[in-house]
Amino acid sequence: MRESTSTTETDTFSSPAPVLSLSPVVLSVPGRPVDLQVRVSAPVTGTDLPVILLSHGHGPSNNLSSLNGYAPLANYWAAHGFVVIQPTHLSSRTLSHLHTDTPGGSLFWRSRIEDMKHILDRLGVIEGAVPQLAGRMDHSKVAVAGHSLGGHTASVLLGARLTDPDGGEEVNLIEPRITTGVLLAAPGRGGDVLNGRMAKNVPFFLTTDFSTMTTPALVVAGDKDDSQHFTDMGPDWHADPYTLAPGPKTLLTLFDAEHGLGGIAGYDVAETTDENPERVAAVQRLTWAYLRTELYPGDPAWQAARDALTDGPNPLGRVESK
Repeated sequence: MRESTSTTETDTFSSPAPVLSLSPVVLSVPGRPVDLQVRVSAPVTGTDLPVILLSHGHGPSNNLSSLNGYAPLANYWAAHGFVVIQPTHLSSRTLSHLHTDTPGGSLFWRSRIEDMKHILDRLGVIEGAVPQLAGRMDHSKVAVAGHSLGGHTASVLLGARLTDPDGGEEVNLIEPRITTGVLLAAPGRGGDVLNGRMAKNVPFFLTTDFSTMTTPALVVAGDKDDSQHFTDMGPDWHADPYTLAPGPKTLLTLFDAEHGLGGIAGYDVAETTDENPERVAAVQRLTWAYLRTELYPGDPAWQAARDALTDGPNPLGRVESK
């Protein structure tokens, strides 16, 4: 019998499926200084599986900023019916030998976006390379998610624009094959507010324009995520992709959460300053439920997750939408 993740079959938070994960799946990309390597995670059962492209951040650990990071999210999403594809971007610390003289080396912001487009171009190749996955993916239902610098990558794919600091031209790299997304502790606006000690290292942040980010998205921000090395705006800076973008958008503000959002980048990693398994579980459930309902309109998962967030005397966060 053919199993399906149709719109009438809502996965439950309490019934994860076994997950298969394969890495690296290697894609040769002309002009890229090294091959594009990705990790693919998927449930062992089910067909018509939607896809999440997950863009890593640029933290201090050696391997979290690669296809080996973000297991708490990738495993959960895969166990609940998604195919999760994680590239190792050229900005990864695992490729630090590229950083000095390679063109585009300002955190490889454009290459990161191009990586995601290459993955979409080669979905069939990726599907065929993973045992037991062939014929099980729904190539028409694709979301993007990104944490920190990965949130910038995702925001541009969702429609945000910027001025190329090298060429001076406006960059529009919206990806129509991506129909929804999740921005996790993503960077906010540029301009005069980008005045921290690290601001000079990210000139592509300076002109970010969220007014063109029209694709539906969930913005996840911690109310203690104060990125003083970039701005003195405080935690509100990470809500800019919601505040400054047109609807439909949703903002999930997590109480007492810092940049690691409780520990989403990996299990028990030292750089998580706000380690909180309960918070990570909330991020897992809410991001999954948001994407599920966006990709399958009418699915009750998002409303159920919202209700659970605020149920009880000590809610973990709040949700607002426009």
